[in-house]
Amino acid sequence: MSYSSLAGARNRLLVGRCMSALATAMIPTTLTLAVLRATGSGEALGVVLACEMVPLLLLLPVGGVLADRVRPERVALLADLTRCLAQGVMAVELLVGVDRVLDLAVLSAVAGAAIAFGSPAVPRLVVAVVPGSDRLRVNARIGVATSVSAVLGPALAGTLTLAAGPGWAAGLTAMLFACSALTLGGVRTAGARVTVGGKADTAPGRVAPGGKAGAAEGVAVGEKAGASEGVAVGGRAGFWRELGEGVGEVRGRPWFLVCVLGHGVWHFMAGLFLTLGPVAAVQRLGGEAGWMIIVQGGTVGLVIGVLAAPRLPIRRPLVAVQVGAACYLLPMVALPAAVGFGLPVVVVAAAYFVAMVGLGVLSPLWETVVAEEIPEGALGRVRSFDQLISFAARPFGLAVAAPLAGAVGMAALMVTGGVLVAVANLAAVVRSPRTAPPRTAGDLDRVTVRRHD
Repeated sequence: MSYSSLAGARNRLLVGRCMSALATAMIPTTLTLAVLRATGSGEALGVVLACEMVPLLLLLPVGGVLADRVRPERVALLADLTRCLAQGVMAVELLVGVDRVLDLAVLSAVAGAAIAFGSPAVPRLVVAVVPGSDRLRVNARIGVATSVSAVLGPALAGTLTLAAGPGWAAGLTAMLFACSALTLGGVRTAGARVTVGGKADTAPGRVAPGGKAGAAEGVAVGEKAGASEGVAVGGRAGFWRELGEGVGEVRGRPWFLVCVLGHGVWHFMAGLFLTLGPVAAVQRLGGEAGWMIIVQGGTVGLVIGVLAAPRLPIRRPLVAVQVGAACYLLPMVALPAAVGFGLPVVVVAAAYFVAMVGLGVLSPLWETVVAEEIPEGALGRVRSFDQLISFAARPFGLAVAAPLAGAVGMAALMVTGGVLVAVANLAAVVRSPRTAPPRTAGDLDRVTVRRHD
């Protein structure tokens, strides 16, 4: 594949991920307002939201296996088309006045299944179309798009729902997924010859434009295959065997397992903070305006962190990743301190800003480091484990925040949670390998890649 073709595929990937991120961010607000308009019931809303989460969590391991079997652009394309169809049907029903909770629950379940299959394919797609020297920059741009969409999506969905109705918001979401699918439809990845456990194999969905485009391009994948050295990358082994090989890849890398568990603790504590924070801010820190100051400070910090990540002279990326996650200690401690000692809301906003800068740096670095350290043929399965922990931990934190705060008190819960975040993530630093910094263009001259154009 030529460099011009690679650049075109990369641009299509970026545009598609931007539109998909915006559409994904619009769904919760649209769905929430649609259910509340139809029923006014919090219980019904909980059921509909759970119908998305349950198949998502159950099918993520299956999606990881599929992502390693099939070319990643095909899986991502099918996932976007499925969500486009689900949102389109929802839009039609809402526009014609059919707002049955059962229908919304079923469509949410379909969307959750699509996310489960599409999410593990995205890291493989980035590896397939982006050379190693550009990967951190591309991951940062995707991170910016995701961060901005997390703010813009709910605002856009809410405004459109209030102005015209949830059916129109769902219709726009469907159009965005359709556009994302169209961009992915033009992405073509080629198979490259790699060495796996001493045997030549072709890993599906690899692009090699004379540079390092995968985790093990131009080197023996068996050299860093960990617990499953000799795995038949792209083979057609049975599902359970392939799933077991993915688990073996995770178990064979203690640093990855410890990091993922630390990130799970962070996601859980984020659920606590995002539940208890608004209550504390409204009651004790200036009302709704106080909470908006905190949230907007965090949003700005997240974007700054993502933009800064490719420009920072980081020698040990995994250490930076874990320190970034550990920074969530700051708002967890600042919130009860502000409430207990009457500190101004700007103290909490500043702490949340710093924490989100750390998480902004974390996101593209983590994506890039994992792509470098995990063989491409196992990347979908390994990342599905990572995503499973993250997707499950935050909703669990949201669900148990109020009962836990009622049992032990908000201040004790937040401080304890902050300390756990720091300890869980900094503990991974001692287990982290001395991962090299993200590759530069000069590094590519020393990499030999056998490829099929």
